[in-house]
Amino acid sequence: MHDGTSSSQASPAADVTERLGYRLKRAAAALRSALDRALREYGLTVPQYACLELLDQRPGLSNAELARGAFVTRQSMNVVLRGLQDAGLITRPATTDRGRALPAHLTEEGHRRLAAARSAVYAIDQRMTDAVPEQRLAELLADLDHMAAALDG
Repeated sequence: MHDGTSSSQASPAADVTERLGYRLKRAAAALRSALDRALREYGLTVPQYACLELLDQRPGLSNAELARGAFVTRQSMNVVLRGLQDAGLITRPATTDRGRALPAHLTEEGHRRLAAARSAVYAIDQRMTDAVPEQRLAELLADLDHMAAALDG
């Protein structure tokens, strides 16, 4: 556990590929590549899949809420939502009483497509999980949460 007193943490690594940030980015890139390949079979992108998952869990989320949950900008989420709506996977009202927010909901086809893609995504997640010894998984997950919290705001 890092106590904030070690000066070796601030020194440059002889090999950048040994830095924690590089390793995290490499793992994230590998995950994204595997997800892209798997989801292509279902006609979905990673942000579209994330949006469907979020709407399945919490129907009626707004564009801003979906953007935060899918780690994209609101502008990007507008494009994602238009694509999902054009594909008949979600519905959104033309107008709403809640100001500018247009709550989105999955259609029956959206539920079917999500269910089909979900098994492929969960299999990828399981492959990552299986690469970590079971006795270290809880600690790794906690460490990842601590790293994110250390960089937030």
